[in-house]
Amino acid sequence: MDINNPYGPQLPNEQPTIEPKKRNGKKRGMAGYFFSGLAGVLVGALLVWFLIPSVVTNLPSDSETKSKDTTQQTQQLSVDVTTDVTDAVEKASSAVVGITNIQSVTNFWNQSEATQDAGTGSGVIYKKENGKAYVITNYHVIEDAKSVEVTLADGSKAEASIVGGDIWSDLAVLEIDDTGVEAVIEFGDSDILKQGETVIAIGNPLGLDFYGSVTTGVVSGKDRAIPVDLNGDGLEDWQSEVLQTDAAINPGNSGGALINLAGQLIGINSMKISESTVEGIGLAIPVNTAIPIIEDLEQNGKVNRPSMGITLIDLTNVPAVHQKETLKLPAEVTTGVVVDEVVEGTPAAAAGMKSYDVIVEMDGEKIENTIELRKHLYNEKETGEELKVKVYRQGKLVELTLLLKETTEL
Repeated sequence: MDINNPYGPQLPNEQPTIEPKKRNGKKRGMAGYFFSGLAGVLVGALLVWFLIPSVVTNLPSDSETKSKDTTQQTQQLSVDVTTDVTDAVEKASSAVVGITNIQSVTNFWNQSEATQDAGTGSGVIYKKENGKAYVITNYHVIEDAKSVEVTLADGSKAEASIVGGDIWSDLAVLEIDDTGVEAVIEFGDSDILKQGETVIAIGNPLGLDFYGSVTTGVVSGKDRAIPVDLNGDGLEDWQSEVLQTDAAINPGNSGGALINLAGQLIGINSMKISESTVEGIGLAIPVNTAIPIIEDLEQNGKVNRPSMGITLIDLTNVPAVHQKETLKLPAEVTTGVVVDEVVEGTPAAAAGMKSYDVIVEMDGEKIENTIELRKHLYNEKETGEELKVKVYRQGKLVELTLLLKETTEL
């Protein structure tokens, strides 16, 4: 024993021994883990591969989803919508009829005569009496007719006779047998209408294919005076008193009803201003103007209106410079009616009325425009009565007395 080495002699180059058995065991453990993991991945992949088809089969298809969406979109709900407009239309529409103007035509080659439809319009049944029904329409709807046919709301047709017509007011009254006539319209009061008030037009625009069409709008203006050419010579013969509305009025609507929300007749649709720069100006004859004319046509077949024998211009249409220098009106006179022409042999000529006289008063009532003048003349006076008129003549107030008679001039 070496005393300097208590642990015993040491061999040269001696190294710690590592047993090969332990190192080989460690390698085999790592390989086992690898193969075990690989086997797990393969098994999992196989399971997913087998399960996916069954999962996909149970999912909703695109077509099923679209089918469900389509079913929801086509579901319908029934709703009964009732408004003031629908109520008014339901009340009045059956009294609005179609009017067909039938005229004679001559064959040029053999000079034989035949009849054909010359045009269609609308009308309104306003009265039933003694087995007859009476229809109001526009004069121009039945003008030059050889015969007239009325189409009722149920599609049945009746031959009509013309009771009377008036070209000046563009109104006419027809008579038919009351068989099948169920509805008669109720008259309203056009004088109490307000601008902006809802109104409804019912008629047959563009013919009977659009029978009973309904349009809505408001009262755009009252007491409008519209110049019209009655004989087609290009000159203004008359100024029609009308209501203005933006409810659509088209050819074929003429003679139809303009009603309020109570379903009452407040106007007879008559015309529209149709220019490329104009939109939404329909015109109707106020019912308060129409009623006395209807009564005259029923009783006499014509209108026995008193006449003065003058042509007129509203003072508001005269430029201020002419009001001052030509008419020599006082500054406070801003409304009235200017006498444009006095016809010889008429009440106005006999009373000494002159051109450029400005009418401001009739029988003590102030007159501001031609509409007011006609209302007083036609509604308050009769043929044979005296009419007291105050006029400004070259700045001085003059009073005249006219003995009214019936003529073809105003």
